[in-house]
Amino acid sequence: MRTFECDYTEGVHPTILKALSETNMVQMSGYGFDPYTVSAAEKIKAVCNAPDATVTFLVGGTQTNMIVLDLLLAPYEGVLSPKTGHINVHEAGAIEFTGHKVLALRENDGVLDADALEAYLTTFYADATHEHMVRPGAVYLTHPTEYGTLYTKAQLSRIRALCDRYDMKLYVDGARLGYALGCPENDLTLSDLADLCDAFSIGGTKLGLLCGEAVVFPKEAPKMLLSQVKRHGGLLAKGRVLGVQFDAVFTDGLYEKIGKEAIRHAKRIQKILLQKGYALAWNSPTNQQFIILSDAEAEKLRAFVGFDLWGRADEGHWIARFTSSWSTTDADVDELENTLPETAALMQS
Repeated sequence: MRTFECDYTEGVHPTILKALSETNMVQMSGYGFDPYTVSAAEKIKAVCNAPDATVTFLVGGTQTNMIVLDLLLAPYEGVLSPKTGHINVHEAGAIEFTGHKVLALRENDGVLDADALEAYLTTFYADATHEHMVRPGAVYLTHPTEYGTLYTKAQLSRIRALCDRYDMKLYVDGARLGYALGCPENDLTLSDLADLCDAFSIGGTKLGLLCGEAVVFPKEAPKMLLSQVKRHGGLLAKGRVLGVQFDAVFTDGLYEKIGKEAIRHAKRIQKILLQKGYALAWNSPTNQQFIILSDAEAEKLRAFVGFDLWGRADEGHWIARFTSSWSTTDADVDELENTLPETAALMQS
């Protein structure tokens, strides 16, 4: 039975696997000083139109968020995040483990409400006792959001302006960035992110790599970056494992192609779900599609297709997630269309 549970159920994109295999017996220097890692960094700087950027490679998303935010924040600072942000909900307190508090704010379908951000900052600094409180030192966002929704360039620019006004860093978690870039509704480019962010990540783990996230510091990297990454336990001796993969995925536009193809499949999945009578929890233009199911419907539907229970909509109803990825094929979506029962027939099955 085909599963649409998440975008990392398979191993590695064949092109990237081939690159790993072909370079397997080539002797290279360690710790990211191999030619493939150097080449990957140059290719990323080129597509970001950020020739002076610093690019480093880490293994996973939580590790990346933890290290980057710890390096951006002073010891007495916390990070502002949408209430639904990954660091606030699904990272087991990794940020707090570094000594930084996550300060959660109101969001709209996953998108940080800039009015809420401005109101928080105004109130914070109007408080005469704010020096006794956790200073907001950075804003954390994901693009796309945890709900598969997108920031516009105008929204991100407004948040950047607030960061400038209140002397804060802006970090965008791009674990699924390729799926945002492949979406017709998206108006943010890698060049825009380089202009607007102090740091952002380009996700590989969910975009066909065996593992790996690229971190871009467009303007100024933290001092002693390699040493600090090692101090956090994030430095691979075999840095080539990440470099070879990112070099391959940023060759001949593969990263962009993977994102666009997954979005094409996601649009079909959304259409099928609607045609079968399922209600969207919200409208996601990216590779994650969310529907509302009753407890009984969720139990019944598992006999037909694999999916993820994302969380409770309310008592008695689940939000279920259907995800396309680099590995999704037309045959997979055809199977979903042919086997998924209509809502009216589901409870009679």
